[in-house]
Amino acid sequence: QVQLVESGGGLVQAGGSLRLSCAASGSIFSINAMGWYRQAPGKMRELVATISSGGSTIYADSVKGRFTISRDNTKNTVYLQMNSLKPEDTAVYYCWREYDYWGQGTQVTVSS
Repeated sequence: QVQLVESGGGLVQAGGSLRLSCAASGSIFSINAMGWYRQAPGKMRELVATISSGGSTIYADSVKGRFTISRDNTKNTVYLQMNSLKPEDTAVYYCWREYDYWGQGTQVTVSS
């Protein structure tokens, strides 16, 4: 059974940084694409970033240049480094594993 456990969310001031982690278990981590999505109150869940098994990345335009997704296959963990955070980045962030596995979410709140 696939399990995804996120950590690293919290409250930060605008301009600050946070690093999210997602520890995966129950599958062969290295062969799966992983990613992060987010959902703000009253909005649809949206893609933040994905990383393929080979390390190719895709970012939402709104986070390009500020967020970096990475993975450590030895630790079965995917990371999201978030810099220059803005109030509009406030959301619940969800870890995703292809094709339809989700973590429980971690809250990120950016104060102005």
